[in-house]
Amino acid sequence: MDIMDTQQENTLEQSLRLAADEPAHRPEFFKILLDSTVYVLGTAGTGKGHVTLEAGSNISIANWHKADGTAVIPFFSSLKTLQGSIDNEESYVEIPARSLFEITRGAPLFLNPKSPYGKEFLPEEVRHLLSDGIGQKPAQRTVEKDTNVLLGQPSQYPSRMVHSLTQLLAKHRNVKRAFLALMHDPSVDQKPHLIIGIEADADFERVMREAGSVAGDTAPEGEPVDLYRVTEGGEGLSDYFLMETTPFYERKSAGWLRSVLGFGKA
Repeated sequence: MDIMDTQQENTLEQSLRLAADEPAHRPEFFKILLDSTVYVLGTAGTGKGHVTLEAGSNISIANWHKADGTAVIPFFSSLKTLQGSIDNEESYVEIPARSLFEITRGAPLFLNPKSPYGKEFLPEEVRHLLSDGIGQKPAQRTVEKDTNVLLGQPSQYPSRMVHSLTQLLAKHRNVKRAFLALMHDPSVDQKPHLIIGIEADADFERVMREAGSVAGDTAPEGEPVDLYRVTEGGEGLSDYFLMETTPFYERKSAGWLRSVLGFGKA
């Protein structure tokens, strides 16, 4: 994408470009997308050009075909992007992205299919987006009984994953620290896998969902990654992370701001 195109991006297009280049930006992209208005080729009435979608309207949406012949619904981040993707004048509908996902459940969609940056959405991913705003939903499991596991540090450091998680966690002011380890539970797994420990307050579930999505996109060779909530005074894995490892991410204290600005004086 050239400099002029970048300068003319709207918020959704900028977010899409950032998310394509860096997984840490993908949770924010999904949020912006669900709050955005998008454009689809089709009709909700008669005539060419812009059609206003009213409650109860019958909408007909165009399908395109990918190189392998499978059908996909194209949609676009702006009218300019839509116009640059077609050769002839066609009817289009302006619609909230969330509404588009809801009325096309079960169908694959493709955002900006002819642009330098695009994103395909498969039905399962759309379902997760509508339920919790995250494209991938990590599976949860609870350890029902005391289990002995082997813990250590990976010989091959997952630099890309750690880099992306660091950028993501910096967006969450409730995250204090994050840790990395290699864990092996012989009763469950044939080989060790990575585990991320996160110490955070407040909206912890949101942090874990977003971190799980980013870890899934950046794990070495698509290996599974566990996430674990670290707590002060906790036993087991919390004790290991806090006592035996150095955090790869730690929120910097803002105390110096208070002293410089003169707040908090007795």
